[in-house]
Amino acid sequence: MKNIRVRGFILLAVLHICFINVVSANSYAQNRDFETEFVDYINKVKNLWEIPGLSISVIKDGQILYSAGFGVKEMGLQDSVDCSTLFQIGSVTKSFTALTIASMVDQGLLSWDDSVKNILPDFRMYDKWVEQNMLVKDIMTHRSGLQGQLGTYIPNMGYSRDDIYKMLPLIKPKYSFRNSYEYNNITFIIASKIIEKLTGKSWEDNVRERVFLPLQMNRSIVTGEEFDVANNVSAAHNFSYAGYYNSDSTITDSLAIYPLVGDERALHWLTVIGPAGSISSTAHDMSKYLSLYLNDGVLPNGERLISKSQIDFLKRGITITSQDSARTTLYSNCWFVEQNSRYRFYFHTGTTWGFTALVAYLPELNLGVSLLFNSEIPSAPRMAILRRVIDYFFNEKELSDLNESSYSEWISSSRKRLATVKKEEPASKQYSDSHIIGQYYKDDLFGGAKITLENGELFIEIGPKNIKVKLEHVNGDKYSYRTGGYTYKMEFIGDGSKIEGFDLSFGYSENFGLWRKME
Repeated sequence: MKNIRVRGFILLAVLHICFINVVSANSYAQNRDFETEFVDYINKVKNLWEIPGLSISVIKDGQILYSAGFGVKEMGLQDSVDCSTLFQIGSVTKSFTALTIASMVDQGLLSWDDSVKNILPDFRMYDKWVEQNMLVKDIMTHRSGLQGQLGTYIPNMGYSRDDIYKMLPLIKPKYSFRNSYEYNNITFIIASKIIEKLTGKSWEDNVRERVFLPLQMNRSIVTGEEFDVANNVSAAHNFSYAGYYNSDSTITDSLAIYPLVGDERALHWLTVIGPAGSISSTAHDMSKYLSLYLNDGVLPNGERLISKSQIDFLKRGITITSQDSARTTLYSNCWFVEQNSRYRFYFHTGTTWGFTALVAYLPELNLGVSLLFNSEIPSAPRMAILRRVIDYFFNEKELSDLNESSYSEWISSSRKRLATVKKEEPASKQYSDSHIIGQYYKDDLFGGAKITLENGELFIEIGPKNIKVKLEHVNGDKYSYRTGGYTYKMEFIGDGSKIEGFDLSFGYSENFGLWRKME
């Protein structure tokens, strides 16, 4: 587990205004001052959710109306966030990958209806019918049939995109192809393979050349290694509920907010997940990105970057992700499309280790909003700010205020989860340390693992990079170890007298069989 350091105080608000366009906010709303309205509200959200720092930009009618940083880059330090501070944008990256494919379609390199197998002869899936019939337009819409988020934590052990690509035929689908929306990251590796095969350049170079360069997104980067050495970078912060029971069975609510350092930042994961979530950007750069969609693919200088037909294709809702009496939300090629009784808007969220993001645009208002945060807050505070901004530009008499209500709901649900946590009954070990140490274990796909005892502590050496980390005893023959910001659970299996190997959990339903003990 991550070390929990409880922060019970309210963070001091620090505002750094980067750029306010000469266009007056009052030209968009009657008798209101945008800056005054939202500095106060953003600080309320920031303080209630104990967010160390965030950055926001608002683009209206082709001009940046407001761009500012709030708070600090790292808790405990005084370095303020500004609109040029880098944040990881997580899954917002997916839209960059889709836009890159769209530009290749414009170029005539492929069609959305092309078969993946025809482009990538080495492409394999567990279901051979899916393998033969998957089209380019299927790989980024979360309808592959794989369980949601399957494969997400495999990179944290040091595995590469190529490793995960080779694992695809071993992962059994849970749902029918094209029949169910299940959010997944690893299918975007297929997209990167297609991009590289047809252009002769990496996914990273294609994003730089096809998106960053023409939009002059000069601060944006694409890998964890780049993030590690960049300047004006925000630190990542843990955000979790740390409530606990008192002796009288009441619950004390608390949040665990602290900077992530070293291996806990999962920068290798960031690079491997690449086309699904590795981009880091700034509020200012993201305004430029949103302007492309608001202007139907035309750059500020009047040059067309992407055809309108391709922009329209990317915006087209494909799969219903949620539906209730208030709204219907669909997923297109890497944008969520919400239709409610008042308006339609396009958005995407992003979450990595210690960062969250929300970007959105409303063609009806010619409005784009970018929100970047340096902690893993849930979607509620992000949406609270976004919906209030939308209300503002619709000239609503009363602006929505979802901040306190959503926080109360989140606290309530967190308390319920705390109440359902059950401790396992203590179980005795069948296999002592002497049974498991000095042994070599092997999986045909993942390679080898070795367990050693050093100064009274167990260590496991595992993965393609031979990472060596402490092995913690959990209960009975169950153990865990932590690497790349994630805790892996394992259990030794045998007949009671002899160990056959260990079973390793990758977080979801991935199970590639035992890592068998080698005699």
